[in-house]
Amino acid sequence: MNNYVKLKIGKLQFLVNKKATTVILSLIFVMVALIIASLGIGQMKIWPFDVVKAIFGYGEDMHDLVVNQFRMPRILLAVLAGAGLAMSGAILQGIIRNPLASPDIIGITAGSALSTVGFLVIFSDRSNSLSVSIQWLPLASLIGAILMGIFVYLLAMNRNGIQPVKLVLIGVGLSAAVEAVTTMIMTFGPIYTAARANIWLTGSVNGTNWSEVATITPWILGLVVILFFYTTKLNMQELGDDLVTNAGARVQRDRLILLVLATALAGGSVAFAGGIGFVGLMAPHIARRLVGSTYAALLPTSALIGGVIVLVADLIARTAFAPLEIPAGVFTSLIGAPYFIYLLFKTRK
Repeated sequence: MNNYVKLKIGKLQFLVNKKATTVILSLIFVMVALIIASLGIGQMKIWPFDVVKAIFGYGEDMHDLVVNQFRMPRILLAVLAGAGLAMSGAILQGIIRNPLASPDIIGITAGSALSTVGFLVIFSDRSNSLSVSIQWLPLASLIGAILMGIFVYLLAMNRNGIQPVKLVLIGVGLSAAVEAVTTMIMTFGPIYTAARANIWLTGSVNGTNWSEVATITPWILGLVVILFFYTTKLNMQELGDDLVTNAGARVQRDRLILLVLATALAGGSVAFAGGIGFVGLMAPHIARRLVGSTYAALLPTSALIGGVIVLVADLIARTAFAPLEIPAGVFTSLIGAPYFIYLLFKTRK
């Protein structure tokens, strides 16, 4: 109990983990500092003080244009997409009880990518603009993510429940097959759509506008609010089916709801930021080392770490080889792929 402090708000009382609170506040500070730094770094360099002035509407006209119109939308999208992918990975690792589980490893990202590319091909016209509202894109991505997640989940089930290694292998295999179908659609689709989709599949937030930010923000925040009420059930999932059932919980119903939440978070993130890989794998593992495995602390910590990872990857992507811009997903994969191999070696038994 020395690690907890009692917080009283009216008639409500809460036990707050001091270590987790310190970590979360520190990560928020780091993220704010990175956002300000990222807003000022580019072909036009702007000092942090001038960035802050521009954010609050007191900066020069050129600074206001660069900060609020060109850089701010992509930075906010990077943070939101990274947070969504990280929370999705944390949920999947909890309900599957497998450290290798993440949206991209078990194929959810590939399913989302297939439906999103299909959406872009079907509803794009010759002028490279969508014939329907961009706000329908998360729905298309969500449908593909949910269908893929349920399909992998059902194939991995047997009489004794889910076999972790089987689920990962099925997810990797189906992901490869779905990626082949996605490539085929891009090949037979219009050339401008194929080029656009190819960059998107790697994972990039280049060209983001405020309309996309306005669409993904309520999507992610709404799912976070729903997820808040399921943190206790998510903690119980890691105890095993027998113990959870004996405690009176409805294991399969809760697992299905949590799976839908995980796929919705991944689907919405992938819809706008593309297939940024390994964020959902790395962020929850880093968060567990910092705050432990209690999901009330793990989820917000994972979200902040995921946002920081994508934000830093995007900053490197647009500045390291300027004026050439590399998709942010390239840099997350360079780190994530070796980390995945390390986890495979660590859990080989």
